[in-house]
Amino acid sequence: MKNIIVGQSGGPTAVINGSLYGVVSESLKKSESISSVYGMINGIEGFLHGEMIEMNPLASTGELELLKTTPGAYLGSCRFKLPEDLSDPIYPTLFEKFNENNIGYFFYIGGNDSMDTVSKLSRYAKSIESDIRVIGIPKTIDNDLVATDHTPGFASAAKYVATTVREISIDASVYDNKKSVTIVEIMGRHAGWLTAASALARKFEQDNPVLIYLPEVAFNQETFIEKVKNALETTSNIIVCVSEGIHDENGTFICEYGSDVGVDTFGHKMLTGSGKYLENLVKERLGVKVRSVELNVSQRCSSSCLSKTDLDEAIAGGAFGVNVALAGETGKMVAFKRISSAPYVMECTTEDVNAICNKEKGVPINWITKDGADVSNDFIEYAEPLILGEVEIPMKKGLPEFAFRK
Repeated sequence: MKNIIVGQSGGPTAVINGSLYGVVSESLKKSESISSVYGMINGIEGFLHGEMIEMNPLASTGELELLKTTPGAYLGSCRFKLPEDLSDPIYPTLFEKFNENNIGYFFYIGGNDSMDTVSKLSRYAKSIESDIRVIGIPKTIDNDLVATDHTPGFASAAKYVATTVREISIDASVYDNKKSVTIVEIMGRHAGWLTAASALARKFEQDNPVLIYLPEVAFNQETFIEKVKNALETTSNIIVCVSEGIHDENGTFICEYGSDVGVDTFGHKMLTGSGKYLENLVKERLGVKVRSVELNVSQRCSSSCLSKTDLDEAIAGGAFGVNVALAGETGKMVAFKRISSAPYVMECTTEDVNAICNKEKGVPINWITKDGADVSNDFIEYAEPLILGEVEIPMKKGLPEFAFRK
């Protein structure tokens, strides 16, 4: 009998706890193979400091069911990069802790950097002939993991973005006799999947947002101003959606035009401010009423717009990971394979995590219009099935009831 340990890493999503629910609930069903289920507090970094809790009691308290619709990371998260050198002393330290706690199965729920952790741990386990099985469960609103049709977390964030942009569009149209521009800045460093989802807000062709800019295509300020000017000739109140990571032809982020940006522990630039910069640019060049809206963390933490499809797949992915680990797989990431879009049919599979980590999947260039200011119907057909279905959120005294780690 071995124990399972599961952790969460990177930026949370609205369904990351759905994946956690899938791992824990499926593990509890396997009492003939699994003794206890442990959760790492604040990911691999917290585990290094001995911070972990037993998850089994959650089933009897009702907390486990609440996990499904609780946003954020129930176990807490981290942005901790394991050394590239597998001879670093951190690895034997980790595996000693695994052995002390009789861990036979390691699950990490996260995005690209988390899959890097899964890759390193599984490769080190192989080098010392450890029988610990290491599995990655995908998570990211950016939808940029390769070797999978999509990633849990993206669909709910996409639904939130489309809903919010539609609401902003309605609000902006109140004063139809005055020209205005609203610029909505949406998360997306190098991949524009989430910004592309703003196209789902349109109720008809030529509806807002009239312009959509993704980081997959170089951004030109002069062309942008000209397009805004032309759009205002036919539409009084226009919405423009931009990814936080849009950049010029030299690779300089537009947000860097306005201010310096810092970097995180992985060396990634912390991007924000492209919307504010463009707001000032439009105001200066066109002299019209303009405002910018940064959706920020609301995109990833809103439970009010949960996609049922997304939540169901997050749970299924977590459960599938448990079963493939028990069957002997390791060094893999759970992936989603689309069988058809109409009707929408998906199945879980696994892919080699070493072929996934440290790679990024952008929006296909042929899904972006030639002028770089919109997405094609191919993206709409891809994304629409993912946002379908609503989830009833447990309520208490008029507010959503969430699981809280004591």
